Amino acid sequence: MIAIDIRLARTGFTLRADFAAPETGVTALFGRSGAGKTTIIQAVAGVVRPDAGRIVVGEETFFDAARGIDVAVEKRRVGYVFQDARLFPHLNVERNLRYGERRARVVDKPVRFDAVIELLGIGHLLTRRPHTLSGGERQRVAIGRALLAQPRLLLMDEPLASLDEARKQEILPYLERLRDEAGLPILFVSHSIDEVLRLSDMVVALKDGAQIAFGPVAEVMSRPDILPVVGRFDLGTILDCTVARHDEAYQLSTLAFADGELRVPLVDRPLGAAVRARVRSRDVSIALSRPHDVSVSNLLAGTVAAIRRIEGPYADVEITVGAMALHAQVTHESVERLGLRPGMGVWAMVKTVAVDARSPRFNGRSDDGSPEA
Repeated sequence: MIAIDIRLARTGFTLRADFAAPETGVTALFGRSGAGKTTIIQAVAGVVRPDAGRIVVGEETFFDAARGIDVAVEKRRVGYVFQDARLFPHLNVERNLRYGERRARVVDKPVRFDAVIELLGIGHLLTRRPHTLSGGERQRVAIGRALLAQPRLLLMDEPLASLDEARKQEILPYLERLRDEAGLPILFVSHSIDEVLRLSDMVVALKDGAQIAFGPVAEVMSRPDILPVVGRFDLGTILDCTVARHDEAYQLSTLAFADGELRVPLVDRPLGAAVRARVRSRDVSIALSRPHDVSVSNLLAGTVAAIRRIEGPYADVEITVGAMALHAQVTHESVERLGLRPGMGVWAMVKTVAVDARSPRFNGRSDDGSPEA
């Protein structure tokens, strides 16, 4: 377990974080610029000293203000990957990687050079200099250098932020492999919902130094109280699903979740595979009776649980479908015209579903922005 309970005050900014991340998988620190994400991982690395609290990784206490413990940076054994790769320009890829090896402490089960090369797919880059690499290639080498230092924990500070969309798609499958195969806990800083959904198991949502929520990604990113973090256009519901059926004739897949099914454009995954579906509130419409003669095929019967005012002319209507809370963004005028109120039975029409696979073997992309499902 990675237990972080810290407080830190600076001029015009106060940070308060308290969460316990698992010792495997990816925990995302999510929020807008200035939320305190980087400050948290800098505190874990030992670069920033909190005013109070404690940081414990596994059985070792990195920091405890009450007990006067503050382990030196070089003794914490954390790997740090920055937004920019920060490779040595005068060294080729292999020598950059070997630099990580030279910094490593002796451990019982070291990460081997050849294993890192295979994991990150960088064997063909070993003789090249950093300036000849793409942004995605540089980041993969930076990750390899961090892994070869034999860290007990990997810190990644928005490693995709400086990459264009093509380079992000190039590196994402390798980050998924890292998550699934390296056996390391990873704290991953991001302000991108898509990155968090695709890579993370747990998420800490932050706003202006305050921890808004912590928990499993599907649970936290579906909560209406994180609206200040995600913004009204990205509020929605996250569903952990499995692939139930494929319809090759119509190029559609059926995803099953605990309380129903969704039909989406064909997903390149086998039956039974785990996928994560995201239904944004702006892609959900409401009808008082079951619609007929409409192109939308995802129709879910539910009950209005709550109606919340959000910015401008819009309201967030929370609809209970079984145990799931689905959100619809509609205007206040529509709420009044339909007479919506808590306890009323309605039909939710889901127009678009974005899908991400939870496997490093998935080569497709989210169909965010796809035609109506």
